[in-house]
Amino acid sequence: MIHKDFETKVVGWSFLLASLLLWLGWALSPHHIGEYIKASDFEAIGENVWTWIWMYRIHIFGWVTLGIALFALVSVAARRPFRVLILPGAGMIIIGTFTLAIANAYFYNFGAWGVGETAGKSAAEIDTFMRDILYTNQYVTCFIRFGRIFSGVGFVLLGFAFLKWHMVNKLLGVFTLLFGLAAMGIILAIPDNFEIYKPLFHIKVVWALIMGVLILRNGIHLPKAID
Repeated sequence: MIHKDFETKVVGWSFLLASLLLWLGWALSPHHIGEYIKASDFEAIGENVWTWIWMYRIHIFGWVTLGIALFALVSVAARRPFRVLILPGAGMIIIGTFTLAIANAYFYNFGAWGVGETAGKSAAEIDTFMRDILYTNQYVTCFIRFGRIFSGVGFVLLGFAFLKWHMVNKLLGVFTLLFGLAAMGIILAIPDNFEIYKPLFHIKVVWALIMGVLILRNGIHLPKAID
């Protein structure tokens, strides 16, 4: 049975809004922080600090909206027998999504705060400041890596559910599954290489965009559930 109603419209529009917020916040930001905050980041952020702050806010709300979209998907599709894969799959992506949101919130807070803390300081003083935040920097890098890994596991489970019960377009199911495998494989096999990791973010945004468009256009196919 194809479900194409108010509930599925909420799911579809949530995915579309998430993709828009995530990508616009990234694309319009005047400066991008890499895997770590570096001293040079503060000078670059300070050149246009308020634009940077607002774009980061938009970007973080994109992660939050992606979590909302996944919760909405679960509310529609988590019934027997689909829930055995839908719940853990979407759940792992949600855990990874909010882990990434927290990590980005750290970059947002420390990036804006660090502009004031390093303004007018000597190179030695800035070096001392960077050493003081070194451990937090390391923790956040772990958050980013684990957020991606958790999400990758969830994408594999969700993609398998999509394919097993033909819940969405078959190509989208294959895309979801392969993206999850690629995300886990790249991060596990190639440690600490931000340039290789960066495309994963854009692929995830494209996935959310396609999810939104196809769910709005075609609805969600849920074969007769047990309850």
